[in-house]
Amino acid sequence: MLLADLVSFLGDLYAQLPRIAVSLVFIVAISVIYKAVSLYLSRAAKRTEMQPHVQNSLRLVIRVATIAVAATAILTVFELPTTWFLGSSAIVGAAIGFGSSQTINNMIAGLYVVISRPFKVKDYVKIGDIEGQVEEISINYTKLYTPSFNLLEVPNIQVLNSRILNCTHEGYIKYTFTLEWRHDMVTTNEELTKQCIEPAIEAFHSKHNNIRKPEFYFDTSVAFSRSFKFRLFVPEGDAKSLYVLKPELSEMIISRWDELRKAK
Repeated sequence: MLLADLVSFLGDLYAQLPRIAVSLVFIVAISVIYKAVSLYLSRAAKRTEMQPHVQNSLRLVIRVATIAVAATAILTVFELPTTWFLGSSAIVGAAIGFGSSQTINNMIAGLYVVISRPFKVKDYVKIGDIEGQVEEISINYTKLYTPSFNLLEVPNIQVLNSRILNCTHEGYIKYTFTLEWRHDMVTTNEELTKQCIEPAIEAFHSKHNNIRKPEFYFDTSVAFSRSFKFRLFVPEGDAKSLYVLKPELSEMIISRWDELRKAK
């Protein structure tokens, strides 16, 4: 019985050899076309300075289309109904959905981020309680270059569920930060401004005259402290300089404050 089944299987396989050969030819041809289109996309992206997240989106579309064409070609060669493809896709989709719903949600969120474009590569953004310069936008993650000089991969589902503040516009990273002073000595805002803040900003701008002069304004005064906000203007895409300049300006202001306290 086993021998008869083996002979029957080999006979069926031999009968299908022409179709298998044609299928292999189709697969090779489709693979070559896919490689050629991908290469053309890479060259076109370099020539037109296409944003990386746009490239990723186009590559995903090309990949999905290639798989669909290959599956249709094989079904046609073997004269199988296309409902097989649809049915198997539904089964696979359901299995993936049950097994990794978080991954699927993350990918869907990634597609939304790519399409809606709340930010682009090299923008400086604040996503919830994290911040950094966008280095890459993929289907699964958004990579940020953080103030700790590290790359942080943020799941796109977290991006989608967070408030997003884009600090990049008009060619600058417009970064605002706050400094507070306790009411532990009698000092007016005018004194603080004239003797600490303005001299520090002038000295800072003299040292870094290649960037726009920082701005400041009084923010709030509460029971135990008062605060001023400061805005730095750093060229777009230069987060590394921002991470160095911000603490430098803060130190220059605080140093003058310490000198004022000692004088009193």
